[in-house]
Formats: sequence, C-alpha cells, structure tokens
Amino acid sequence: MNAILTAVIPVAIIGLVCAAVLVIASKIMAVKEDERFPKIRECLPGANCGACGFAGCDGYAKALCDNDKTPTNLCIPGADAVSKQLSDILGVDFEDVEEQVAVVHCTGDCENTEDAVDYRGIKSCSAAKLVFGGKGKCGYGCLGLGDCKNVCPNDAIVVENGLARICRPDCVGCGMCVKACPNGIITLIPLAKNTAVMCSNKDKGAVTRKVCKIGCIGCKKCEKVCPSEAIKVVNNIAVIDYAKCENCGACAENCTTKCIKIIGN
Repeated sequence: MNAILTAVIPVAIIGLVCAAVLVIASKIMAVKEDERFPKIRECLPGANCGACGFAGCDGYAKALCDNDKTPTNLCIPGADAVSKQLSDILGVDFEDVEEQVAVVHCTGDCENTEDAVDYRGIKSCSAAKLVFGGKGKCGYGCLGLGDCKNVCPNDAIVVENGLARICRPDCVGCGMCVKACPNGIITLIPLAKNTAVMCSNKDKGAVTRKVCKIGCIGCKKCEKVCPSEAIKVVNNIAVIDYAKCENCGACAENCTTKCIKIIGN
C-alpha cells in the first residue's frame, strides 16, 4: 500500500502543478477576441471568394476589427446590404458598394472559330492549356471546358457551343471565375456599365482574322468615335476604361468586326 501511495502522490502533485501552470498561462497569454468580430463575421456571406482583397471572410472581418481605416464596402457579393450592416456595427459612415459583374472577353464559339487539335484529355481548362496552349486555334480564347463554371457559387455561368457565358442577373461579382480561368479572359466590370470588348486576342489583325471571324483587329475605329476617350487599343486589342465610359454605345455601333457588344443586364 505504501508503495502505491509513494508512486501515486508524486504523479498527482505533478498533475496539479501542471494544471495550475496551464491555467495561469491561459490567463496571461490569452488573446482577447474583439467582441465585434462574431457580429461582423455573421454579416459576411461566407463565400470566401477573396473579392475584398483579404484571405476570405475571416480575414476581412479581422481587418475591419484591427484597422478602423479598412473600408466597409469591399464585400462585392454582399453589396450595399452588408456594407450597411458593417457600418452600423463599427459606427462609421455607410459606404456604397460598386456592384460588379463578370464578363468573358471572348466570342469564339463553334460558329466563329475552330479547334486546332482534337483534345481528349481531362475535362479541365487548366489541363487543356498544357496541351499546345489549348484545343482552339485562338490561343487567347475561351477553352470551353468549364473551370469557371465549376467554381461559381451561384451557378451564374453556362458553357454553350464551347464558350463560357455569364448570366448577369445571377452573378454577384465574387471573382472566383476570374481566378479560375487559365487564359485570364474573365474580368469584373461595374454592373452599371453595359459595353464590353468580347475578345482577348493580342495578335495583329491579320493573324486574328485567321483564327476567329469576330476577333478584334486593332483598327482603332472605336477610339475615333468614342466621345469620352474611354477606349484605347493596347497591344492590338481594344480596352475600355470604365471610369470614363458613359455607356453611349458608339464603340459597339462602329466596331468593324462587331466584337464590342452591348451586354446589358
């Protein structure tokens, strides 16, 4: 019996000492959570899309707690409703969210371009791009295998005739498709703007014509007719500065190949 007590008592004392040390350490080294964090996190949609510029919703919530200069209007999917809730919690002025929508800058469907190779690999744009840059004749165009569609949290993307297309009413501007596209032909533009260059080919006009019937040939006609100088040809492709664009539609009306389109809502 004495032998058992001799073995148990020291172990019990060590256990009590360790427990006391852990309790003290938990008090001294505890990281206090901002009481606003749970409320802020609850407001955010949970898409973890990164459109706000932070590592998901948790990252944005922490930034709002840690830095009072972090804007409350960075959550594009949450739009004005989330911005208003965040402003109320933080006690700051409401900031309007500029709603955005994704655009696939390509019209290279089965009617306007052709495949260069018979791709039979993994049904993934990223995988297809490893094979001669993709299956299509245009190396800049949509690969049409749906990587963007697969990551869209709102089913706002469909792939028809080998071309991805955005359903604008369903798109919340999270930008996940932008990150998923290996050719980088999907961008976010302001929802209030309805004109887009539906081409991404940076080759010279003659080369573009050979691979796509409706590709931008860099003729600069759009530049000449734009009253606000909102469109310029850069690297053989027309680019719209949406800060200047007035939605007049002149560039679309005068586009030689009709690759500039009024996309509307």
